[in-house]
Amino acid sequence: MDNSIAADQLKAIIERIERLEEEKKALSEDIKDVYGEAKGNGFDTKIIRKIVALRKKDHAERKEEEAIMELYLEALGMA
Repeated sequence: MDNSIAADQLKAIIERIERLEEEKKALSEDIKDVYGEAKGNGFDTKIIRKIVALRKKDHAERKEEEAIMELYLEALGMA
């Protein structure tokens, strides 16, 4: 492979990554704004974050985690 072609490909890859990083930063700011809006409307943002995390998991994974959590809480006398 020609060095100039490899350099051009590398530059294009780096530029794509930089654009995606900029988009990711903008999306993170948008998400932060939505959480701020939720808080402004009286919602508990910690709970909303937990719900968002839970929704990313499938039903079986959630049930397994809940069962383990319950087991641990019982072992600690907290259930």
